[in-house]
Amino acid sequence: MDEEPESAVVMGAYGGPARPVETAAGETMLLWSLGDPASHRPNAFVRHGAGALAIDACGRRLTLHQSPSNFKGASGVTGAVVWDSGVVLAKFLEHAADRGLLAARGARAVELGAGCGLVGVVAALLGARVVATDLPDRLRLLRKNLEENLGPGDGDARVAELVWGEDDDPDPDLMHPELLLGSDVVYSEEAVDDLLATLSLLAGQNTTVLLAGELRNDVVLECFLEAAMEEFVIGCIEQEQWHPDFRTNRVAIFILVKKKPQSPESSDLNCF
Repeated sequence: MDEEPESAVVMGAYGGPARPVETAAGETMLLWSLGDPASHRPNAFVRHGAGALAIDACGRRLTLHQSPSNFKGASGVTGAVVWDSGVVLAKFLEHAADRGLLAARGARAVELGAGCGLVGVVAALLGARVVATDLPDRLRLLRKNLEENLGPGDGDARVAELVWGEDDDPDPDLMHPELLLGSDVVYSEEAVDDLLATLSLLAGQNTTVLLAGELRNDVVLECFLEAAMEEFVIGCIEQEQWHPDFRTNRVAIFILVKKKPQSPESSDLNCF
């Protein structure tokens, strides 16, 4: 097992080390200055022009249908194709479970912005009870991929509609899961507030949030981290913890857990 850095911490349901994120600006500078994501090849593990993406995971070949004709490269149009961040997160989950660092079996898992559904499929194959969510017009492709890649006995997964920031009374199955998963969900400043409102609503004190994101825009990432740090403790899971065959400097994986609520006594003390 990889040696833990001195500054590493263990957060939530993941038993491996994570590097604490101290400040949003510092973390963003670190990722861009040391990792230099722009110099690395995009789409290392995916093909956006193909009708399907085939990938081996959990001892089988998965085939995720894509809809290239609906993908125009515009900001936010992410649900029609699989992105590197989704592949990285799915293979990280598998690798972490294989190493005994993530107990997915029997856990409730909710995937945000599930798109083509790769992360949800892998989580279900690992034994989690998955609800894969997305916007209403993305659900048909998502449902098809779950149905075709998960047979009887392969895991429990279903699809649900979820519009970030608009649903104050969501499906009870979405509330306070053990795992809250998302890939490529931080893509624009306009979406940050709605994403955080949904994360805050769904995550409980025992929820572990795992987000993988493509490093395209440092301003958007800094905006998200700064806002998220008001309610969540955040760590960055370094590449040494990822699946060895699915690593790229164009992607980062963050782990978030809710801060413990202050006791009334603590709040009173802060008033003086």
